[in-house]
Amino acid sequence: MKNMTEISESLSAQFRDLNGIHPGLWPIVPRMLCALGTVIVVVVAGWYFYWSTQFNELEAGQQQEVTLKEDYKNKIQQSINLEGLRKQKLQVEKYVSALEKQLPSKAEMAALLSDITQAGLGRGLSNDLFKPGQAVPKDYYAELPIDVKWTGSYHDIGAFASDIAHLSRIVTLNNLSITVNKDSVLTLDAVAKTFRYLDPEEVATQKKASKGAKK
Repeated sequence: MKNMTEISESLSAQFRDLNGIHPGLWPIVPRMLCALGTVIVVVVAGWYFYWSTQFNELEAGQQQEVTLKEDYKNKIQQSINLEGLRKQKLQVEKYVSALEKQLPSKAEMAALLSDITQAGLGRGLSNDLFKPGQAVPKDYYAELPIDVKWTGSYHDIGAFASDIAHLSRIVTLNNLSITVNKDSVLTLDAVAKTFRYLDPEEVATQKKASKGAKK
C-alpha cells in the first residue's frame, strides 16, 4: 500500500509546476501523455480531412469493379450466345415480314375497302353506312377507321365478322353495337379499322415530326 502511495505521489509530482516550462523539459510521464494526445489529434484530423475521403473513393472503386465484372460476364455470355441471337433475329425478321405482307400499300386501299363491302354483301347484309374516316399516321403505318352499319340476321352478321377476320389484310371491328329491330332483324354499328404502309415520303415526314416533338 505504501508503494502505491509513493508511486501516486511521484506521478502527481511530475504534473506540478509545469506552467512556463517548455514541454521538452517536462518529466517523462507528462511528455508521454502529451505525445499520445498529439498522436490522437493527428489521427483524428487525418481521418476526417484525408483518410475518410480515400476510403470513400476506395469503396466506390470496389463497387465499380463489381459492376464492370458483371458487365464483362454479361458480354461474355452474349458473345457465347451470339449465334443463337442471330438466328432469333432472322426469325423475328421473317415474322415481321409476314406481318408486313398483311398491310396494303396506299394504292391497294381501294381494293381492300371493296373487299370489306363485298364481305357484307356476300352474306346478304344490307349496307346502311360505309364511311371511311381520316387516316391516322403512326410511326411506320397509317390507321384508317371506317364507320359501318350493316343490317341482317344474327347468323349472317356473325358470318360477316368471321369473314372480316379471315381477310388477307388486317381488319378489326371495334366499338361494336348491335340493336334488334321490330322484325327481329339485327343492326350492327361498328368502326372497322384497317392499316396500310406509309410511303417513304410519309415515313420521312413522320420522323421529322417526331424529332420536332422531342425537341
